[in-house]
Amino acid sequence: MENCFSTFQRNISISRFFLTIVIAIPWVLDGQLQAQEIRRSYPTTTEFESTSDEISGLQLSELMQGGPELWTSPKGMTSTLQVMLLLTVLSLAPAILMMTTSFVRIIVVLSLLRQALGTQQLPPNQVIASLSLFLTFLLMTPVWNEVYHEAILPYTDSSAPISLEKAWDAGVRPVRRFMAQQIESGGNSEDVRLFYHYLPATSTEPQTYDDVPLQALLPAFVLSELKTAFLIGFQIYLPFLILDIVVASVTISMGMLMLPPLMISLPFKLMLFVLVDGWHLIVGMLLESFAPFS
Repeated sequence: MENCFSTFQRNISISRFFLTIVIAIPWVLDGQLQAQEIRRSYPTTTEFESTSDEISGLQLSELMQGGPELWTSPKGMTSTLQVMLLLTVLSLAPAILMMTTSFVRIIVVLSLLRQALGTQQLPPNQVIASLSLFLTFLLMTPVWNEVYHEAILPYTDSSAPISLEKAWDAGVRPVRRFMAQQIESGGNSEDVRLFYHYLPATSTEPQTYDDVPLQALLPAFVLSELKTAFLIGFQIYLPFLILDIVVASVTISMGMLMLPPLMISLPFKLMLFVLVDGWHLIVGMLLESFAPFS
């Protein structure tokens, strides 16, 4: 019995040892090695030494002096920096999603629709946010495809990678064009001038949206989206408001002052919304409210 127990402990120790090695391999190898190559063949001792020498050759002082371009380059970015960069991007992803996409307009309109129906917490916030995200993915797919082909692919190309500045300019260009098209289609170009005048004085006035800095274009885009969303919400509110007024007038004329009008009007609102296929109309109106990306 003791021999079996000792054998079992020894097997567990060996398994832990090999498991530790397997987990440590991806952190020791160069960041450009793919997971499929790691699974096919394990590196030899010579490959470990060459990889370690290559990583150790980049001293901390060189990384600090090289700037962001060296930190994010395929050779200079170690696994630790990759993880830090990934966590930073993930933490900023919600803000980027809200500021530079159609998410703001969609979620505001759907929230106003819920208030107009008077259904309190139905649909739930998770459903509204999920529907807004799916519609955002649908509308932003052409923009993100262009960003991927114009910026991400050239930057990650191992044969002839472009610099970080060129990748940033190429990636921002489609997003900037999308925001400019939505501002122009909504007739809210004055918002751009509003924020541009609060920037430090420049020698020339911007002639096109490409000349407007992102510090002014981003808040102008968000403000334009809020204006457009409120206009759509007003159109949604009108039929339900008329129905509320009619129900309130009927209940008051019948002397039912203690009965809340909302309790009576809610079933009629739901029936009206279902009969006219409200979800189809609302989503279709939202999709058509965005200028096509070109």
